Amino acid sequence: MLCQAEADGHALARSGRIAPCRCLRRDQTMTGTVAVLGANGFIGCRTVELLHLSAWANVRPIVRRPGAFASLSRFAIDAMVADARDLQALTAAFSGCKYVVHAVAGDARTIVDAIEPVYRAAAAAGVVRLIYLSSASVHGQSPPSGTDERSALHDDQAIEYNNAKVRAERRLGQLSRDDAVQVVVLRPGIVFGPRSSWTGGFADELIDGSAYLVDGGRGICNSAYVDNVIHAIKLAIEVPEASGQTYLIGDREEISWADLCRPIAEALGFDLAAVSVSAPLSFAPSWKQRLKESKGYRRLVQSLPRPARSGLKAGYAEWRKAGRKATAVTMAPTVMVSEERALLHQCQTKLPWRKAEHELGYRPAVSFEEACRRSVGWLTFAGYPTCRNRTGER
Repeated sequence: MLCQAEADGHALARSGRIAPCRCLRRDQTMTGTVAVLGANGFIGCRTVELLHLSAWANVRPIVRRPGAFASLSRFAIDAMVADARDLQALTAAFSGCKYVVHAVAGDARTIVDAIEPVYRAAAAAGVVRLIYLSSASVHGQSPPSGTDERSALHDDQAIEYNNAKVRAERRLGQLSRDDAVQVVVLRPGIVFGPRSSWTGGFADELIDGSAYLVDGGRGICNSAYVDNVIHAIKLAIEVPEASGQTYLIGDREEISWADLCRPIAEALGFDLAAVSVSAPLSFAPSWKQRLKESKGYRRLVQSLPRPARSGLKAGYAEWRKAGRKATAVTMAPTVMVSEERALLHQCQTKLPWRKAEHELGYRPAVSFEEACRRSVGWLTFAGYPTCRNRTGER
């Protein structure tokens, strides 16, 4: 079970109202096992937690490596090991499951290459429904006014992640024409909350001096608190009419990027106004991004023995952890502004989730204010130098 501090920072979402004519009552349990592919990731891990702790369904976490199950090892759950591109391993992992939640993250190639093996394995294992977690980014980081699920998608965008998600959706649509497995596609916006890069990552950037908000973060943030996304996943599993449909998912409130980042900055003692920057006229990837995306780097990492790779990851984690111990940091004089974030921070469109509301009965279960409270609570639990932790030290 979660310790009390983490439970405070990431409590179960139980306050959402569900259309009773279409969905299970809260005291009912879903019949059939739900496989969660990518269970070690941010959304996948939380999906397993919520489904298991609420006893809503039998859940089967599926991870790529045995070590990736560490974050869920406190639960008495049988996990399976399978690479998302390994048809045979996936078929065995899905055996006996009625539903599959595809929450695998990864680079652009992995996003696309995993689609066909996952679908064919689900069909071979007798899975009834596949829930694919796509992204609202298929519409771009700054979509035009009027964008909804019917808007045309393009795979020639500047951000390769967007293109990969578009291609993945298209391939899944092609495969599902055989009706072997029901498919529901969810397009959540900026998924944040405890353990997310939008929460912990921004805190890290504040601490190491690389944080920024283009134009003060006045643009619209299409936020989707993680528990609200999982609420939508449950509805996508339950509602018969969802088969073959695509749904945008987000929070109820219209917020800005400053609204999302301010609670984190305040908790750490930073002034959000100090990280405001202007959008550059051109963009260049950071050295870290260039390194990670280079073929040489990938070949080098893959050539290392697994213990060495694990050691490198652990060393990097300790380096970031050491940075968190600093209680005051001078902001870097210059920051590398990415094109993706510049577009996000200048977004002027609140993406609608009316279709999910009308067809699934979706209503965000957690308010934005509560989501921020839980996120900051998690930062304290995770050892970040929040005001609460500094008070405790004194």
